[in-house]
Amino acid sequence: MANVVVVGAQWGDEGKGKIVDWLSERADVIARFQGGHNAGHTLVIDGKVYKLHALPSGVVRGGKLSVIGNGVVLDPWNLLNEIKTIREQGVEISPETLMIAENTPLILPYHGELDRAREEAASKGTKIGTTGRGIGPCYEDKVGRRAIRVADLADEATLEARVDRALQHHDPLRKGLGVDPIDRDALIAQLHEIAPQILQYAGPVWKVMNDKRKAGKRILFEGAQGSLLDIDFGTYPFVTSSNVIAGQAATGVGIGPTSIDYVLGIVKAYTTRVGEGPFPTELDDADGQRLGERGHEFGTTTGRKRRCGWFDAALVRQTCATSGVTGISLTKLDVLDGFETLKICVGYELDGAQMDYLPTAADQQARCKPIYEEMPGWSESTEGARSWNDLPANAVKYVRRVEELIGCPVALLSTSPERDDTILVTDPFAD
Repeated sequence: MANVVVVGAQWGDEGKGKIVDWLSERADVIARFQGGHNAGHTLVIDGKVYKLHALPSGVVRGGKLSVIGNGVVLDPWNLLNEIKTIREQGVEISPETLMIAENTPLILPYHGELDRAREEAASKGTKIGTTGRGIGPCYEDKVGRRAIRVADLADEATLEARVDRALQHHDPLRKGLGVDPIDRDALIAQLHEIAPQILQYAGPVWKVMNDKRKAGKRILFEGAQGSLLDIDFGTYPFVTSSNVIAGQAATGVGIGPTSIDYVLGIVKAYTTRVGEGPFPTELDDADGQRLGERGHEFGTTTGRKRRCGWFDAALVRQTCATSGVTGISLTKLDVLDGFETLKICVGYELDGAQMDYLPTAADQQARCKPIYEEMPGWSESTEGARSWNDLPANAVKYVRRVEELIGCPVALLSTSPERDDTILVTDPFAD
């Protein structure tokens, strides 16, 4: 059986939620392998809207096991609130349908406080655009070997020792930022209160995943943010705090890389970004405003307006390489309906020289000017199309040119938020 990794191939918000939901019908296990609740996925199923942040997108599908892997950082209070909200929408969630890795680090209140204090203290031009939800500081604690993990909730002595170690680091930081010390006893009491609710879902995810693989079950690995926010290969420092690319799927749940059979990159038919950082094809004109309005470009998690621009084939070609993308799912093609002319970035001009990739150095990224190729648009509607025959000729030409420029075939084509408005070219789960 094929095991599939789904990654965003731009700066996030590519429509991963819908595609993961669409694929989850074919999967037995859906595993989230990185990120925190700073990412948001919106699913539209039979007209009902589900907004997910920490829970894997497959949780709304009955009969599936949803997994939160050790590569995730987890806010336990946020998770419990999300479970409550989804249950109120009629979705059954239980320890039989949801498992959390025992070695998953917990995002605690002081992580968010530190995140926000740092961002407020940053001078203009150095702000990262973080959501302030504590994701970065929690990953710092993980690497610094002072994280409090899910398994620690089960033993009082261990938990208190972990809290004391964390406070030795955090209280001096807080003092330097003008923030009050952490109330140790109150924090421990909060953790004791939620421990039974979280521990009922805890388990050895690495073992379960490997057992499922050996039993021939289909596994769908779900990433959160887009590859251009990867801590190593994104537009640093305006990135997230974890590895986002497909290679993280293996370490993020404790399964070997040879278990990955197909990597599906989710790619929007244009480009968007939330927050600070370089964006070579950004449009500050009527076309950019039109893309934002037609695409309803507001962040699921933050509600922030997304920056919009033309499709950047050079960047997607990069992310397809770093994630080893097998095929892409091209989303939101319908947003381009009605444009007389469309532009695709095929490379950059940097100080008079042409480049076919975005350089690593921040100062060079800021000086890169997009080199555009123009294509005729189409006046007909592509919304809701479910076959190639439903698409205007120029829309097909646009898709084919995207394939050529990024060096990767289209496996799926999405033409609306509804899960069934999808054109299947290649089934990633095909044996």
